[in-house]
Amino acid sequence: MTQRALDAGQCPVGRTLERVGDAWSLMILRDALQGLSKFDQFEKSLGVAPNILARRLAALVAAGFLERRPYQERPVRHEYLLTDLGRDFAPVLTALMAFGNRHFAVEGVASQMVDATTGLPAEPVMVDRRTGKSMDDPDFVYAAGPAAGPALLARVAQVAQGRRR
Repeated sequence: MTQRALDAGQCPVGRTLERVGDAWSLMILRDALQGLSKFDQFEKSLGVAPNILARRLAALVAAGFLERRPYQERPVRHEYLLTDLGRDFAPVLTALMAFGNRHFAVEGVASQMVDATTGLPAEPVMVDRRTGKSMDDPDFVYAAGPAAGPALLARVAQVAQGRRR
């Protein structure tokens, strides 16, 4: 079986997956959003081989999610800090956590987001900022954006045709 490389084209999901589409990268971002920043902290938290961790950290730096900064001179050691782009990814991970808890936590919820004041579990939902309506409302549909090229326009038309059936 041969593997083909993903051609993300103009797809925002594909473009994001090209940058963070493997489990280790997502788990590194999860840990960074929870305050970890040093190589040994990630290594201990994740139990990942150092060579894999080094590759994923370098890729996340190259993609702009993390910034690599020296924190010690002798020997030189670096920390990996979230950029604005990395912090902007937090709702994606929160949605993944909520989805995983809802569908795959057969033993019960092991970790969750809670209100820091009340301790009550959060129930994350995605809403449209303008209307406040839940994004899973049937009024929302997949559509082409202003910069859509021919391939994306064709895919949007195919999706729309499938909705009409």
